[in-house]
Amino acid sequence: MSTSFPPAPSLHEIKEAHHRILPFIHRTPVLTCQGINRLVKAELWFKCENLQKVGAFKARGATNAVRSLDSGQLRKGVATHSSGNHAQALSWTARLAGTTAHIVMPTNSNRVKVDAVKEYGGLITFCEPTLESRETTLNTVLQETGAVEIHPYNNLKIIAGQATSTVELLQEKKDLEIVMAPVGGGGLLSGTALACHYLSPGTRVIAAEPTGADDAYRSFTQRTLIPSVDPDTIADGLRTSLGSLTFPIILALVTQILTVQEESIVLAMRLLWERMKVIVEPSAAVPLAALLEGHAGLRGKRIGIILSGGNADLDHLPWNL
Repeated sequence: MSTSFPPAPSLHEIKEAHHRILPFIHRTPVLTCQGINRLVKAELWFKCENLQKVGAFKARGATNAVRSLDSGQLRKGVATHSSGNHAQALSWTARLAGTTAHIVMPTNSNRVKVDAVKEYGGLITFCEPTLESRETTLNTVLQETGAVEIHPYNNLKIIAGQATSTVELLQEKKDLEIVMAPVGGGGLLSGTALACHYLSPGTRVIAAEPTGADDAYRSFTQRTLIPSVDPDTIADGLRTSLGSLTFPIILALVTQILTVQEESIVLAMRLLWERMKVIVEPSAAVPLAALLEGHAGLRGKRIGIILSGGNADLDHLPWNL
């Protein structure tokens, strides 16, 4: 491990996380599609975390974090702020562990994700859709409940859990030249980068994010953490800022961050639905959108893509808006 970035999960900790969460999660399939391969002129392998428990990779990190708590901590409950998928995952895994999840959600959160949090038993407190409001409201909840904070991405147990998706991908496809993931807060991307670093160091890690929420791209290129301010994208899971733990890992281990247009995200999402019969949400379609835009250096490569989630609002599909 390079000493150029602060504490990060070791390979041993990632393997421990994988062992810890396996009784509770799905080992999701890895699929390919010849039609899409021909279209983008590359060989793609999709790790289908849209078929994961709660419909997203977030089940991995949340389960690892909650199952790492002791009985005294569990009695106090857990809490977080999240626009959706982490909120669902924490609510679901907290209920399985016999504890309560307190969830702070922005008022503009996806309706499908809000309904799911309620169904999983999460207790929701709504806030304004700004990072400051999310953090302030969460602090109030933590003070009132004494719950343990489980940050959606800036948490080493979360990062180790998210890394397990790429561990499984690399077990099935040992010759990948590139692994791609979307980037919001960076939990999935930093976990992906760590898994490749330990298990397939010759595999490059490339991220993609919407142009309308390009704080990770700007942070990466300027080598300084730039917060997300007023992001404007249909990819609601990618509107958050990078964290103090995820950003240094990304700087050290990620090769490139690409930005994509909204039209490309919609096209990629629809393509996955129509060609592969795979339901994904906009955030999950962002890496494929980068391939559809023809970014240099991707053609002819063997590429693994993490399809991060499938919690789409069927009443507001982007191609109908």
